Amino acid sequence: MAKLSRRHFLALCAATNAGLLLPAAPAPAEALGDFPLHKKVGEALTICPYCSCGCGLVIATDEHGHITNTEGDPDHITNRGALDPKSISVTQLSNSPLRLKNVMYRAAGSDQWEEQSWEWATAEIAKRIKKTRDESFVATAEVKEKVVTVNRAEGLACLGGAANNSEDCYLFSKLARALGVVYLEHQARI
Repeated sequence: MAKLSRRHFLALCAATNAGLLLPAAPAPAEALGDFPLHKKVGEALTICPYCSCGCGLVIATDEHGHITNTEGDPDHITNRGALDPKSISVTQLSNSPLRLKNVMYRAAGSDQWEEQSWEWATAEIAKRIKKTRDESFVATAEVKEKVVTVNRAEGLACLGGAANNSEDCYLFSKLARALGVVYLEHQARI
């Protein structure tokens, strides 16, 4: 009888166990058939709003539009299906009972908040931007004893954030330049 080494003994045990367990493998998913869904679920592709990486998300919603599941988009070039804890918590951002769904406005000198419409807020913001731009606009400046056109609004500033993706930042900077903003900054530099 040949001498059995430890290495050969372990290999023989592993092969025996694999042979015994192989017939007990689970049935393929196709063999199980379809199962009925209890509620209508829709999926949408989107981008994580928390940082400038722009990770792709697959968001599942119920019939009321509430987020029921968040997963990484495996086909997205940035994250290839992986998510960080911030991305997974998008459900909490959307479904939170503390989430503001209307504009809350507090007038100067008041200690009370009042609910306003989005139309009112948009018009009020535009009106204040125009007023500030008109009051602080500088059309020309003297440089080396020569008058040059500068077209800048010195009373306006724009602050970007890491949650803005490239497309948002591009449009934001185009708007700022059209308004004559020269104080265009980002939170990472402050």
